[in-house]
Amino acid sequence: MTVLRSIVDKLPQYDYLYLGDNARAPYGPRSFETVYHYTLECVRYFFRHGCKLVVLACNTASAKALRTIQQNDLPSIDPSLRVLGVIRPTTEMIGNISRSKHVGILGTKGTVTSQSYPIEIEKLSPEVQVVQHACPMWVPLVENDEYDGGGADYFIKKDLDQLFAKDPAIDTILLACTHYPLLMDHIKKHTPDGIKILSQGEIVANSLANYLQRHPEIAEACTKGGKRLFYTTDSTEDFDQHASLFYGEAVQSIHTDLSR
Repeated sequence: MTVLRSIVDKLPQYDYLYLGDNARAPYGPRSFETVYHYTLECVRYFFRHGCKLVVLACNTASAKALRTIQQNDLPSIDPSLRVLGVIRPTTEMIGNISRSKHVGILGTKGTVTSQSYPIEIEKLSPEVQVVQHACPMWVPLVENDEYDGGGADYFIKKDLDQLFAKDPAIDTILLACTHYPLLMDHIKKHTPDGIKILSQGEIVANSLANYLQRHPEIAEACTKGGKRLFYTTDSTEDFDQHASLFYGEAVQSIHTDLSR
């Protein structure tokens, strides 16, 4: 939802269908095969509902499922459709931001285990040294409305201390999970002065705008009515409460079944 907010701000003219698979979230601790299966179900759902372009606004899904879906599934589903992720846009520019060429990645266990960020950064900026650290408590803090309490301070300080213990030369931190921006005040509080902290919303939004400029056939296939539809696979009441916080304005969702 933090990524959607940035995309809508950047490209308000398009219609957006948002799907939160809250019944099976979080994806972070799940196996590669399970995340791939869940993500493909969601992608097929979007396609059945007329979407021509799908953005996996989740680092775990992007890390564990995107490439397989792009290479193995899209050709048989419909080669004209597109599925994009959030990892590539970030890795394309992070090498130009870090002056020390030491970058810290904070993410879920699934994202860190996938090694997607080190692999992609190595391809584009081989001079950058990447240190990853999994933060298993950060998503639950947000999901359980504890992101602004003392517990958040404890776990955030603990994880940041462990990250910098691995590499004190880090000058740029990437928040490789779309929940983490809600913890930004706590993260800044426990991060040394002068460290750049990157969240992905604006990066992904700018990358998507550039992609649509380079692929006018995709841009033309996407409808432009300024509509926003929100679907969840779980409780709409719970979703609306959390989604409104992430999105920055009131959200009213509709419950859906992925088989529809």
